[in-house]
Amino acid sequence: MAFIRKENKYDWDFEIIGGCSRVKITKGEDIAHLHELDPKMWTVLSCPVKGLEIDEKSLVYMDADGDGKIRVQDVISTAKWVVDAVNNPDLLLKGEDGFDVDNFSKESELGKNLSVCAGRILESLGKQGGRISISDVSDISAIFAKTTFNGDGVIIDASADDPDQKAVIASAVAVSGGVMDRSGVMGVNGEIIENFYKSLSDYAAWQTAKVEAPYGDKTDKAVELYNALDAKVKDYFMRSKLAAFSPDSTSTLDVQNSRIEAISADNLTGKTDEIATYPLARITGEDTLDLRAAINPVWAAQFAALKEIVMDPKKKELTEAEWCEIGAKFAAYEAWKGSKVGAEVESLGLETIQKYLEQNHKDALLAIVAKDAALKGDVDNIAVMDKFLHVYRDFYRLLKNFITFHDFYDKCKETKAIFQSGRLIIDQRECLFCMKVDDMGKHSAAAPSSGMYLVYCDCTAKGVAGKLQIMAAITVGDIGDVVVGKNAIYYDNKGVEYDAVITKVIDNPISMSQAFWSPYRRIASTVEGFIAKNAADKDAKIMKDVTTSINNAPKAAADPKAAAATAAPFDIGKFAGIFAALGMAVGMIGSALASLVKGLVALSWWQVILTFVGCLLVISGPAMVMAWMKLRRRNIAPLLNANGWAMNASTRISIPFGETLTNIAKFPTLNLKDPYAKKGIPAWKKWVISLSSLVVVLVVLWICNLFAWAKLPSPLPCFNKEEVVVVEETVEEVVAEESPVVVE
Repeated sequence: MAFIRKENKYDWDFEIIGGCSRVKITKGEDIAHLHELDPKMWTVLSCPVKGLEIDEKSLVYMDADGDGKIRVQDVISTAKWVVDAVNNPDLLLKGEDGFDVDNFSKESELGKNLSVCAGRILESLGKQGGRISISDVSDISAIFAKTTFNGDGVIIDASADDPDQKAVIASAVAVSGGVMDRSGVMGVNGEIIENFYKSLSDYAAWQTAKVEAPYGDKTDKAVELYNALDAKVKDYFMRSKLAAFSPDSTSTLDVQNSRIEAISADNLTGKTDEIATYPLARITGEDTLDLRAAINPVWAAQFAALKEIVMDPKKKELTEAEWCEIGAKFAAYEAWKGSKVGAEVESLGLETIQKYLEQNHKDALLAIVAKDAALKGDVDNIAVMDKFLHVYRDFYRLLKNFITFHDFYDKCKETKAIFQSGRLIIDQRECLFCMKVDDMGKHSAAAPSSGMYLVYCDCTAKGVAGKLQIMAAITVGDIGDVVVGKNAIYYDNKGVEYDAVITKVIDNPISMSQAFWSPYRRIASTVEGFIAKNAADKDAKIMKDVTTSINNAPKAAADPKAAAATAAPFDIGKFAGIFAALGMAVGMIGSALASLVKGLVALSWWQVILTFVGCLLVISGPAMVMAWMKLRRRNIAPLLNANGWAMNASTRISIPFGETLTNIAKFPTLNLKDPYAKKGIPAWKKWVISLSSLVVVLVVLWICNLFAWAKLPSPLPCFNKEEVVVVEETVEEVVAEESPVVVE
């Protein structure tokens, strides 16, 4: 959507927060002039409708184009709409759940309609006063529970005054199922009424054209049996004709013994499908069916039931023509039954149907439906009222998380941004900056560029379907025991408790103190790993040697000479070389330590301190410099972008602000004893040991001549040699001193 550039005439207020200049939205006039604010000054250009800590229904109302995102133009159009509805735009800053009817604008058409609608809603609910809230319009059924006309085009029996009309509505609901009225009662609309009266008319006409049943109330059963046997009986007559035409084929057309033999070993009650394919009766070549002869056992019961209804009990034979005559008697009756219409109203009974047709309340009922539908505008206003109340409550909060990021940078810890989903308790810390994650892969790929130490967790809760994925930032303290697989507890903003498990860690500096100790931690880990590896190698070698010795023991016992021959001879030269190498190593280490001690002794006390500080800086300095640079660049924009936001400005987390996003457990000073702690030495012994150690250290420093600056020279001669001053004299001075004095 293109933006129209306009001259910025409105006097905006600005502030610097989160390392970026931002516009301040602090009064209603700011909201009224949002269309004049340059989009380049907005912190956010778009955000998703779903997954935020704000009523999704409110965001859907603000999403004008329904694309699932709140964009700049959506915010501008919503601002114009809601400002047009109120008489004072400063009211929008309150973010309240309810609204006073008197505060609707009396000048705009929208304000007037909302005011009238609010009055009708409060009246239908029987509420006193002039304040309407979201709960008042959240259930439209409650609004119309006591009214019969609600603009949905559905009427109920209470909508009619005539008892006969009420009866028709009730019957129409009974046979059609009806539709739900906004009052919560099943009713009928115009379409159902039209179809109901058509069904009444069709059914009555069908009953008028009724054909007499040839066999009374047994006719339907006879038709059912005849249709089931018709093909089988006609098959019998065809086989008989073929047998008469070709007597030699009679055995072939009859049931064959081979087919019966094939199934005779099985349980024949499970072979009814096979037996049903055999002829209806034995084939003899006669053109009649002997009614006294045996019938195929699968069809015998049905044939006997039909014979009882449609045939004379004394009848002995049945011809094909007689069979067809029986079917002809059903033809007209079957045609009438097949043309049945209006069956849905049959349960009402023909007498009631004829009564409804005679009364004919169709037009009257349709008029009542039209009367109800005429109120559709009022109902639409209720939907507009619901939209207004949601926007009125949540619009300013959206602005504080869209144009500016005041909620995120608010000093009050109770105020949360709409993307902060809850808090994670882990490792004696409470992480307040937590976000829901929609796409784990996309989010974790963008996370390192944020410069923050992040943990990703899978969260599950009893009674909550599915799994929730979150990200939490740790901004204070040390790494501690934060590793993949560690369990924690997560609380969402509604207070629901989840079991959380760390699935991924994004390693970035947490604090300067953590960066200072990180090199030593890595060195310790390396040394620990080296020692563990060497110990494992030694253990494997020992186990290998022991296993070899055990395996070779039987051979050595069987042949001692061979074992002695294979044993390696003692090589004194080899061990001499080893001892020499060890001696050289010890000597080199001793020389290095001596040189180090000598160098330190030669330094003044303040030089020793500077040397120590310099060593620390050499080791920890680079890590601290890198950490300082990363901590200054911490930015949550990449994290929001990964969740579907379009960030237009950086959103940095300074070191002081980062300290507010994570709380560390603080225990009071306790003078308690651990019952399982190792017993220590008495206090007086600790003081004696401490003072003795201090005296020893001072004596060593004195002997090493480190107190010479305080005119306390070392007693060792090596530190008290007299300096020899060499005086150079010129040759002329010496000659002058040795020449005799001449006296004149």
